[in-house]
Amino acid sequence: MGPIARSAIPNWAFILICMAVAVAVFVAVRAAGNDYRFFSGYTVLQFIVLATAWNILGGYTGYVNFGTAAFFALGAYSTVFFHKSFPLSIPVLIVIAAVASGLVGLGMGYLTIRLRGAFFAIATLALAVVLQTLVVNWNYVGGARGAYVIRPQATEILQLPYIQYLFLIMLALAVIAIVTARIIERSKLGFGFAAIRDDELAAEASGVPTLKLKLIATTLSGALMGMAGAPFPYYIGYLQPSSAFGLEYTVNSIAMPMIGGTTSWVGPLIGAVLVGQLQQELTVRISSAVNLLIVGLLLVGFVIVAPNGLIGVWRRSPSKK
Repeated sequence: MGPIARSAIPNWAFILICMAVAVAVFVAVRAAGNDYRFFSGYTVLQFIVLATAWNILGGYTGYVNFGTAAFFALGAYSTVFFHKSFPLSIPVLIVIAAVASGLVGLGMGYLTIRLRGAFFAIATLALAVVLQTLVVNWNYVGGARGAYVIRPQATEILQLPYIQYLFLIMLALAVIAIVTARIIERSKLGFGFAAIRDDELAAEASGVPTLKLKLIATTLSGALMGMAGAPFPYYIGYLQPSSAFGLEYTVNSIAMPMIGGTTSWVGPLIGAVLVGQLQQELTVRISSAVNLLIVGLLLVGFVIVAPNGLIGVWRRSPSKK
């Protein structure tokens, strides 16, 4: 981790690079003149945010989280709630979703602060079950039958077709998630997370505030996942519990960082782009039903052959020795 932490690129320059790449991606996709690229690109970007958010807690800190779908759905249903109460702009809804999901993440961390390993993972899974049960029985947000969210045909501010506007929003969220992960990785906070991941008891004995750091990790991770879910009702148009709490969010958010590599910000990015794009191609050419099967096979293969992901393979290559 030392050589990575001493990267010559300062944070401000990294932010500018990310913004430039984001602009180039948007221009390139728009130049393609195919709206499907925006629909599929939105999904890939969504998984970049979710994978990066999961990695803050699961990769940096070493606490496996099976509750991705819970935080994602919380962000989505907060949008449905305000859409029915008093409609707000998507950026405002994203902020609200981040606060709500971050608070739930903080609460989850506080309640499970003494749990480790499999016990913590089971607790996060239980959170998803509890939240889904609450949503199913909450008629105001659609309950079990779901809720329609009618989106405008175009935005008033940027004069873009709405799918392009949603793509741009998710592109900005992906930049925010990546920049956040990179800054954490190269900060004292990141070193504290790594100490917990390597040996929590030793870190605590050395004076690392492990309990405080775990609460920060659960809060940040939950907030980013909620932000990814906030625009989802406008993207899908009809939100129901089975789509908001879908198994694919939990599976992909775990598999993508593990395939790319969990010890660096770039691992979830690589895994999400490769696996997400593969899933989009399979959906078009075969069926979306094979997506989880492919992800499961890839995950098993990487766990056996390359447990440190593609980043680990690259670091072990002869050219890096």
